[in-house]
This record gives sequence, C-alpha cells and structure tokens, in this order.
Amino acid sequence: MVSRPNPEITESPRKMPLPDRAPAGSIFPVVVDFLRARWRVAGSASALVLLPCFWHREIEAADLGSHLYNAWLVQLIHRGQAHGLWVDHRSNNILFDYLLSGLGALFGLHAAEKIAVAVVVLIFFWGAFALVCAAARRAAWHVLPLVAMAAYGWTFHIGLFNYYLSLGLSFFGLAILWRGCGRERLIVAGLAPLIFLAHPLGLFWLAAAGVYVFLAERRRLQYQLALLLAGVAALFAVHKYLWAHFVVENRPDNFWFFNGADQFVLFGDRYRTVEYAFLLFAVTALVWDVVGRLRQDESCTLADYAVPFELYLLACAAVLLLPRGAHVPGHIGAVALLTDRLTSVSVVLILCLLGAMRPHKWHLAAAAALAAVFFSFVYQDTGRINRMEDEVARLVRTLPPNQRVMGTILPPADSRVTIQHILDRACIGYCFSYGNYEPGSKMFRVRANPGNPYVLDTYDLAVEMEDGYYEVQPRDLPVYQVYQCDASGTKLCIHALKADEENDDLGVHPNGSG
Repeated sequence: MVSRPNPEITESPRKMPLPDRAPAGSIFPVVVDFLRARWRVAGSASALVLLPCFWHREIEAADLGSHLYNAWLVQLIHRGQAHGLWVDHRSNNILFDYLLSGLGALFGLHAAEKIAVAVVVLIFFWGAFALVCAAARRAAWHVLPLVAMAAYGWTFHIGLFNYYLSLGLSFFGLAILWRGCGRERLIVAGLAPLIFLAHPLGLFWLAAAGVYVFLAERRRLQYQLALLLAGVAALFAVHKYLWAHFVVENRPDNFWFFNGADQFVLFGDRYRTVEYAFLLFAVTALVWDVVGRLRQDESCTLADYAVPFELYLLACAAVLLLPRGAHVPGHIGAVALLTDRLTSVSVVLILCLLGAMRPHKWHLAAAAALAAVFFSFVYQDTGRINRMEDEVARLVRTLPPNQRVMGTILPPADSRVTIQHILDRACIGYCFSYGNYEPGSKMFRVRANPGNPYVLDTYDLAVEMEDGYYEVQPRDLPVYQVYQCDASGTKLCIHALKADEENDDLGVHPNGSG
C-alpha cells in the first residue's frame, strides 16, 4: 500500500507546481496528522521561541512587574497581612493574573512568572501560526521566524498580558471558524468565555473578524469590495458613536506609523531598521509572487490573498477611525492605547498574506535574518534593563523591611517601552511600591481604601508620582524615592523624601523630563 503525502506538510515547491491545499472537511484529522509528522519541528520551534523568557534573570516587559507585584499583594490580602487593601472579583482583564496567582501558590511567584509568560507566549505564537495556516491552507513554515518576532512585539514588551493572551486565544478561534466545519466550530464557543476573561477586546476582534470571514468566504470575489466598504462603514458608525458618547483621545497624527510593522519598534530608533526591512521584504516577496502567478497564467490563485488583505485594510481603517483611548464618563478606567494594541492584529494579518505566497527558500532565509537582528537587539536592551533592576533591588534592600518606596525611572526618549515597574518587582517580599497604579485605576483586582499605608489610593496621584511631580504629604512619611541620578539614565540612587518635596526633585533624565 502506497501512502500519500499529507498536503498540510508538503514544504518544497519543487515537488509540485503549486503548493497543495488542505482538503475540505474536518480540519482536526489534518492537524493530528501534521503534529505526528512534525512534532520534532514543532517542539524545537516552541523551545526556540521561549528562549527570550529565560535568557535573563527577569523578563523585562513593562507592566509585567506590576502584575507580579499585585499578585504578591493578593497573597498578603488573603493572609490578612495588608489591611486597607482588598480583592475585587472581576469578570474580565484578569485571566493572566489568575494564572500568575495559581502558579504562584504552587511554585512561588518568581517561577510562576516564568511559567505563566511562557504559556501565554506559546498560545500567542501557535495561535498566530494557526491563523496564518488557516489563511494559506497550508503549513506556512517560511514565515515562522516572523511569527516569533510578532510574539515578542510591542504588545508583549509593554506588558499587556491579558490582552496578549486574549489575542492568542482569538487567533486559534478564528482559525477554527475559518477552516473548521460543523461541530468543530463549537469549540470557539468554549474559547469565548476565556477570551473575555482575559480581555474583551480579543472577543470583539474574534466576533468581527469571524463574521467578516464567514460572509467573505461565501461571496464571489467581485462582491467582496461591497463587503469591505460595509466593514469600513461599520467602523465609521462606531467612530461617530464613540465621539458622541465617550471622552476620547484622538488618534495620533502619524496614524500611518501604526501599520503592523510598528510592533517591531521597541527600545529605540535602531529598531526602525527592522521595521523598514520587514516592510521591504513583505512588499518584495508579495510582488514577486503576484508577478510570478500572472506570468504563469495563475491569476485565479490570487484569490488566496483576498480575505487576509481585506481584513488588513479594515485593521488600518480601524486605526484611522477609532480613538487611541476612550474614557467612560463617571469611571476612572479607560480603554487605553487602542491604536497601538490593534497593530498586534495588523502584523499577524500581514503574516497571513505572506503565508499565502508560494514558499521559496529565500523567504525563510530572509525571515530568519530579520529575526536574528531583531532578537539580538532585544537581548541587548533587556539585558541593560535587567542590570538596572538588579541595582533597584540592591538599593531597596539598604532600607529596613516594609518601607514605602516611590520610583521615577524613565526610558530613553526614543524608546516606546516603559521601565517604571522594575521597582514593583524589586519590592516583592521586602518593601511596598507606594506609587502602584493598579488599585487607584479600579481596573484590576487589587483595590485600596483611603488612608491605607501601602499605596496611593487615587489614580491621578499615582500618575503624578510616576511623572515625578507628586508633592509628598506628612501622612506619607517615611517614604523613599528611587531615581535616576546621572544623564545616562542607567545609574540609580535612593534617598528619603521630606514633606512638601516633589518626589523626583533629584532625578536627572536623558530625555529632559522628570
């Protein structure tokens, strides 16, 4: 009996004139066969994509330090050791925090951080790859290094892990909706509560994209322009509603910057080299593929690009039409950085387009070279922040235990990633980060009563502290300040604050703030 090759794992374009298609019908037997045949490759890819989680002592991802610190506060609250703080039982923006707390109870918080981040990275990475494969109807190995880059883009490094986790799960869900059949699509109904528990924006994206894909796959190509225009009209209606009913933060003037490749611009301007190289590769490879298909009279296969391209255009329209942030009247909380968050979707949709290309060896070589440059930059910059965090930990341990500590630690002017919360993580088990913003924002599970001794209970005061303009009150004393004490921004010092002193009077910042 001659076995037939599985079309999902056919990789070389030389073996057949066109890459084979996944068969119609159930996708799960195809997935099982694929994993059986490629489990070593999948395992190796998983190990490699997790390397940035373990190459330094700490994972440097902005708000991650705050997530971990507040997980420690939850432990203190449950033990009755943090009077004046309490836990709010939320229904969203919480799944990653539950994961941290659950693992922390079993393994300790430091190990829990590593495990939890590794889990969500794998969910995002393989979820994005699943969506790329669903769009391409093949295993698109040639874009795998670029998927790894997307997994460690701006959303990861700014530390929006609940949103990040919701996107990873939603990518799996959309892949199943797109290529699954019958009862397989019911799995998405099971994923929906988890996606919402992580972050509602992930569920909104899944619902909107799922409806669009369902309609687009059932329309002839010539009618999809009308569907695209209907999508833009729907976004415009949302725009009008938000501007009429909410306090909004306008989109940035340079909205074209948020094209998806901006996810690769992190700790400084040198990352723009990676961004431009990625865009050059994407445009060159796509034009090469389109021209090649037209020369071979295979214009009918250009329909492979239609739905991913339409979804990408809608994502760009969302950047143009939606606000960067929206505040609900009467509530402190807000949907912040919406424009920036959307580009995690945009970059994966670009990868869906690249996945639809007929693969060539130079695609994989170029993608690997881009990933090598990107991750070498990330290794260097996160190593520098790790050394700063070590210094913060050393400084706070010169104080007696259980002291209140503030910190204004700003990144270089050309960085898009904040580093403020390295103080939060350094305080775990030893001191209290007095400017912890989560309780005052009322958007997370730890809440604070007025007059508690552990944290500023008002969000506006926490923001003033982070900016360095908080005026110390007698009730705050004793309290200490960690600050940057030379123009490089990497040398840190600590001193005791006095009443009526602005908390960062002594700070010296290379970007002129503070």
